[in-house]
Parts: sequence; C-alpha cells; structure tokens
Amino acid sequence: MADCLFCKIAAKQIPAKIVAESPEAVAFHDLSPQAPVHVLVIPKKHVATLNDLSPDDCVLVGKMTLLAKDAARKLGVEQSGWRAVMNCNADAGQSVFHIHLHMLGGRQFAWPPG
Repeated sequence: MADCLFCKIAAKQIPAKIVAESPEAVAFHDLSPQAPVHVLVIPKKHVATLNDLSPDDCVLVGKMTLLAKDAARKLGVEQSGWRAVMNCNADAGQSVFHIHLHMLGGRQFAWPPG
C-alpha cells in the first residue's frame, strides 16, 4: 500500500534499525520503546488488521513469530523472557494499520497487561 508507513519500511524506502529479516517479514527497533527491548515485527505483505487475515496467512503469522524469537535471541532476552503482543484496531491500541507484532523484553512484566 503506497501510503503505509510499515510498507515503506519493509520496502526500505524509510530507514529503520533492522534487527532481523526474512523473505516474509522485517524486525526493527520501535521508535517509542515501552521496554528496554522493543522490536516491531511486520510482514512485507500489507494486511491492515488481524481481522483482515485469511486462512492463507497462517504461515505468515507463524513466520513473524519465529522472526520475533530470532530477534529476542539476538538482543539477549531469549532466556530471561520476552512478550509478544499484537493489537487489533484502535480500542486495542493499534495506531498503524499494518499488522505488527511487538516483541518486548529486558524487564519483568506485570499481568494482566492492560
């Protein structure tokens, strides 16, 4: 999608501090981190919200999760623990309408999260 911020990052039209990349997804540092380690994992394919996923996207979401695991390992939080969060629509906190997974680590998290 031409005007999507995350599509532009995936296409390398906008710079980002990339941590890991696969043919399907890109993981990069969040510009407004909510934890000492905060990485966003985005698919290179534009999907606006989780509600827009199709059964064909199951593999894509799985590969995003594996890329988050790779980023956690590279950034040293794989063993201490990390959290994966995906928000769907405005009330849940989604502000960029291109699905993305937040990989957060580097501190202890509380439960419930919201």
